[in-house]
Amino acid sequence: MTMHSNGAERAVVEWLAGQEQAMLKLLETLVNTDSGSHDKAGVDAVGAHIRGFLDSHGIASEVTPDATYGDAIAATVGRGGNRPILLMGHRDTVFPKGEPARRPFRIEGGRAYGPGVADMKAGLVMNCFVLAALGKFGGANSPVTALFTGDEEIGSPFSRTVIERHARAARAVFNSEPGRARGAAVTGRKGGVFMRFDITGKAAHSGANFEVGISAINELAHKILALNALCDLSCGITLNVGVVAGGQTVNTIAPFARGEVDLRFVTPADRAATMAKVEAIMATAYVPGTETRLEITGEFLPLVETAEGKALYEHYAAGLREQGHETKALFTGGCADSGFAAATGTPTICGVGPVGGRAHSPDEYLEVDTLVPRAQALALAVLRLR
Repeated sequence: MTMHSNGAERAVVEWLAGQEQAMLKLLETLVNTDSGSHDKAGVDAVGAHIRGFLDSHGIASEVTPDATYGDAIAATVGRGGNRPILLMGHRDTVFPKGEPARRPFRIEGGRAYGPGVADMKAGLVMNCFVLAALGKFGGANSPVTALFTGDEEIGSPFSRTVIERHARAARAVFNSEPGRARGAAVTGRKGGVFMRFDITGKAAHSGANFEVGISAINELAHKILALNALCDLSCGITLNVGVVAGGQTVNTIAPFARGEVDLRFVTPADRAATMAKVEAIMATAYVPGTETRLEITGEFLPLVETAEGKALYEHYAAGLREQGHETKALFTGGCADSGFAAATGTPTICGVGPVGGRAHSPDEYLEVDTLVPRAQALALAVLRLR
């Protein structure tokens, strides 16, 4: 069935208004399915549930497979000469295997709980239902593609190129990461570089041959302080050494040590300048005789705030406000796949998913009464893009 835009808007909004229980049922299924980033079978099981839902609404999906990480799934509704509108979401979570069995999906006091309930399985459910509504009633001026990836929490090592390919072809991108307090959506995000550095020293008995040893732990301490000194909160540049390890025994001069660093930045220029300083710290032997090897283990590009991105947000926000819901634009230090999309030059906004909080923790929650309004607002934004 295809309707004129106003008729389609009414039909889509009204159909979505009646879908809350169906949304919660699919959300429960997804939350109760293990899908840590490195659990390919679990991430693909979530994908199978999504494909089953789409298939039940007559929507075909295609899979881009990977041997290591969760496959990428894409589904498109509608036709037309315009470039497609892209809806994005990731199926993986940060939680260990068995977490859903320990604390399964539940609803209490208007909030839903469970691993990944807000980040971002509710966003996946919302995208599924928006796609189903658009498939039923039409009205969009462009094809609409939903992309469901499986490795965002570890920097999208497989999905990045898939995201970039879809985003480059699109005219607008909506990433359905969780909405924030007071209905905020995200127009800017920091980029991030995750790094590991390994230091080699020389073992020696700490009593009998102390002077022969070369302490990798002492070198690690110098490097941690030097990295911390690169933080510039006024520019949004932070470096966090979040993991350290090293040493052999208490009475041995440490022959090895390692650290893991999280760098966050706002602009690509800040990344370049800070990484040059990081590399200089790694090349310096504060303890003579030590050697250090640096490896980038993951990276997110920033979602740089642009005039086009802000205009897309205002376009989206109009539909939400029209329904009497509050919203505002937000910049956040968190990273997401939206940075990869925005870097292709396509207008991109993030955080348009249902509202939730405390992601990556046992207290993660979703505001149940935002599922339908956020779906309606996203559908209206898609239908009204001219």
